[in-house]
Amino acid sequence: MIEWKISDGLTDYSDALHFMEDRANAIAAGEAEECIWLLEHPPLYTAGTSAKREDLTDPDRFPVYEARRGGQYTYHGPGQRVVYVMLDVGKRGHDVRRFVAQLEEWVIATLAEFNIQGEIREGRVGVWVTRPEKPANPDGTPREDKVAAIGIRLRKWVSFHGISINVEPDLSHFDGIVPCGITEHGVTSLVDLGLPVVMGDVDIALKSTFEAVFTSSA
Repeated sequence: MIEWKISDGLTDYSDALHFMEDRANAIAAGEAEECIWLLEHPPLYTAGTSAKREDLTDPDRFPVYEARRGGQYTYHGPGQRVVYVMLDVGKRGHDVRRFVAQLEEWVIATLAEFNIQGEIREGRVGVWVTRPEKPANPDGTPREDKVAAIGIRLRKWVSFHGISINVEPDLSHFDGIVPCGITEHGVTSLVDLGLPVVMGDVDIALKSTFEAVFTSSA
């Protein structure tokens, strides 16, 4: 059984970290069910284990947290659906690469519910969309924008942290960092792509696509 937890309003980041760590420990000990937590945070930046200080271009803009997850700097804030996944990767095959690939597949399947073609790129973490309506890159390749970020941590083979999907955040808030260390591409959201969706629509899509991606591996 997996508990789906949805929090209204804005969840303090430190409180979320404490909850995830406690829940991951309890799952590893066999004392709690797996959990997927859907929430929003107030505006903040998080630094993953590969974050470079020079990629924090406006350090005084929002609070900055050491997340201890994989990846570099990312932004969280209102209008972004954060999905924390506390799942037993041990019982799902002890394959971290496959688990991350499943998270990517889950995001892509969720976007497909809105007729958006999400894609992954070698050497670039997260899920991307092609923007043919925007000017091409200097080398002639199509412009691509990031619509979702992925970063996890494992403790005793239980995951925490997870994914974030930009529904309708203030995209200017990403200007204070180099998102995930990538300078040559931008950031977008579902609303920026022209979709009149709200958070509840995304939650329904996340729930409806989860089972096909993950349950068969449990």
